[in-house]
Amino acid sequence: MALGIDGLISGIETSAMIKQLMDIEARPQILLKNKVSSTQTFITALQSLNTRIASLTEAAGKTAKPAGMDLFGATSTSDKVSTTVGAGAAAGSLDITVSQTAKAQVSLSAAMAAWPSNSVLAISANGTVTSFDTTDKSLDQVISEVNKANLGVTGVKIATGSVDGVQQYRVQFTAAKTGSEGAFTASLGGTEMDVLKTAQDAKLTLWAGTPAAQEITSSTNTFKALMPGVDVTLAADTPANTALTLTVARDDEAISKVASDLVAGLADVFAFINKNSAVTVSTSSGSTSAAGGLFTSDSGVRDIKRQLMEAATSPLDGRSPSEIGIVITKDGTVEFDEKKFAAAMAADPAKTQETLQTIAGRVEAASKVASDKYDGLLTQRITGQESTVRSLNTQIEDWDRRLASRESTLKMIWGNLEVKLSQLQSQQDWLTGQLAALNNSGSGKK
Repeated sequence: MALGIDGLISGIETSAMIKQLMDIEARPQILLKNKVSSTQTFITALQSLNTRIASLTEAAGKTAKPAGMDLFGATSTSDKVSTTVGAGAAAGSLDITVSQTAKAQVSLSAAMAAWPSNSVLAISANGTVTSFDTTDKSLDQVISEVNKANLGVTGVKIATGSVDGVQQYRVQFTAAKTGSEGAFTASLGGTEMDVLKTAQDAKLTLWAGTPAAQEITSSTNTFKALMPGVDVTLAADTPANTALTLTVARDDEAISKVASDLVAGLADVFAFINKNSAVTVSTSSGSTSAAGGLFTSDSGVRDIKRQLMEAATSPLDGRSPSEIGIVITKDGTVEFDEKKFAAAMAADPAKTQETLQTIAGRVEAASKVASDKYDGLLTQRITGQESTVRSLNTQIEDWDRRLASRESTLKMIWGNLEVKLSQLQSQQDWLTGQLAALNNSGSGKK
């Protein structure tokens, strides 16, 4: 890099001058950087829109599925019995009687200060007998070995007071699983320990008191798919012979929420497009100016909005979606009218659900055109804009090298000029000295 001599001879502030020249030289690069910044802002907006539409696609797709509107809720006439409703549920009711709940086995050893010498602890679980040598081992060591053996049985020592000043303990073994699946036997020195609680399956009687009465069991307090798509769980303290009725019915509130969420997703997309398409008018010093948003003049985004709006609000069989609560607003978006939807469900639930699913299917299709991760319109736009940014950044890097070279050249030119001026100044001083000497010599001869 050239050495800068800042006006040493000329008195010119060459560094400042070179900087000003470089600022002028760099104007094309600044325009490129501004273009990168504006393009990146546009990309960010497109990505935000794409994310919103992708979420809308997913929600609409779930609603449009054949079973997307099969939403049911289950109730029980007993607060001791709870239900979980999943896919495949259907309306219906069932009378049941709780015979007993599931319990885990608990066995207890005799009181001891330490494991009896030369006694073997044996635990039989899952058809396998496992023996533990307790010779010269503390209670804690033996219990730890049992717990680490993963037999489905855990032990814990319980302090039970002292005898003649010696602390006594009893070891409690508990099955990890409830029901007969968790049953085990624990013996010490060949003597089986006391069983405090016997392993017990949960039992229900269906249609009790009728010729069709039937008993069913479960190793846990949950009966999976007792009715289609419905799991039933008994509270651990459910009294024996508790009679109750399970009722499964269409969940209008859940269906309404599905419709509301779909419309909310649409409204979010439209609101984002509208916000970024708005024109801002400002007045300053008596003059008025207008500035458009990122999407103001973007025909691609406008077309996406049009397709989504048509999918959501176009008539079906001559009937407007507003009849089921999907209403166009004056702001160019949509809103959900819960009362209209509830009235439509009450009047014709099947038709209302079918209409909502059809609308959801149309919205899903339109959304996929826009946001498909491979060939969606927005995906392609984003990819194209990112390619533009990469190209611009390459040009900016070229300008960095070009400007660095130009600055080096200017510094070298002005540095050489200062050196040349220095040489000329030296010659001038020498000539001035010679002329002065000649003048003095001529004056002496006279």
